[in-house]
Amino acid sequence: MLTVSAYVLASLGRTASLPANVFPFLGVIVALIGLGHLAVRRFAPDADAILLPIAALLNGIGYVFIARLDRHLAGLQATWTALGMVAFVATLVVVRRARDLERYRYTFALMGIFLLLMPLLPKFGENINGSRIWVKFGPLSFQPGEVAKIVLAIFLASYLSERQELLSDRQVRLRVIGPLVLAWALTLLVMIAERDFGSSMLFFALFIAMLWVATARPVYLGAGAALFAAGAAFAYSSFAHVKDRVQIWLHPYQLFNGKGYQLVQSLFALGAGGIAGTGIALGSPGRIPAVQTDFIFSAIGEELGLFGTTAVLVAFLLFVGTGLRIAIRSPRDFEKLLATGLTAIIGLQSFIIIGGVTRLVPLTGITLPFVSYGGSSLVANYVLLALLLRISDQHE
Repeated sequence: MLTVSAYVLASLGRTASLPANVFPFLGVIVALIGLGHLAVRRFAPDADAILLPIAALLNGIGYVFIARLDRHLAGLQATWTALGMVAFVATLVVVRRARDLERYRYTFALMGIFLLLMPLLPKFGENINGSRIWVKFGPLSFQPGEVAKIVLAIFLASYLSERQELLSDRQVRLRVIGPLVLAWALTLLVMIAERDFGSSMLFFALFIAMLWVATARPVYLGAGAALFAAGAAFAYSSFAHVKDRVQIWLHPYQLFNGKGYQLVQSLFALGAGGIAGTGIALGSPGRIPAVQTDFIFSAIGEELGLFGTTAVLVAFLLFVGTGLRIAIRSPRDFEKLLATGLTAIIGLQSFIIIGGVTRLVPLTGITLPFVSYGGSSLVANYVLLALLLRISDQHE
């Protein structure tokens, strides 16, 4: 009802009339969410009841703003939403027990590395906006890194659960920590080669978070902070793209007529929204370049105000809190770590992109989960959601 109401308000704000397709739109929304609900009741009846409605709400709000900004992209996003729901149901059907994934840890490791390397393949990889993170097969383009983050989370959960005691030992040996360091180093090198520093930050934070949860040793947090500082300093001094992002973050208004234009327009949009917003379709978020992808949170802030952005943040907090509750209640280490990793992906990705558009941290080009336009991200996040529900089903 919230999604359909927002869709109606968007039409009223744009044309001062009710949308002609409001009832078909309502039918599609009900059908997709109903399909997901029935799949959960059939294949994971004891799963947590909060996550799917939150994901559907975020997806619906994102779709309304994409439709309000670009009708063509709205049609594509609707198709990707349907494919995401199919992937959600398929994951629940195929993965009947989360612990079965643990046996294929090195298969998932190789798969994750291959997915990260795919954009570097000649004739297939595409360089868009300075980042080589896309793979194109004919008319179809997708980001394999969106799938890689889930695959590598499964590998890390499996490896860490098996080596947990050894890694917690203060005399941890190189042969134990070595494979993890090698996997991270390769991931980092690939990310640098692809100029995708947002995903690099996400993978590094995921790695450190899961390692800390597995061992409960603060030394890993300290080491992670030191490595991050060293890597950030190296990237800043070696890559003009990173240096530009930092300068835009520090001095956006001085660069307003150039590289800082996008961020400044985002800040103007958030300021114009005030407390309650201008109203859906009554603002001007189209002035922000790439607003449907990187800056959709700013569009929500302008037209729904502080109330709307707070609601989105609360939805993500509920998602993360529920995911961590699933992790705490999981009786086996693998499921506990996997739930933690999957939840961390959503939480960290949301923090990085929302922090970027509000100038809390330097801006990086990643999507806001379930909200931004992007087929690869949307389908991958629905698979992630299905895995979390599968874990919760086995211990509720």
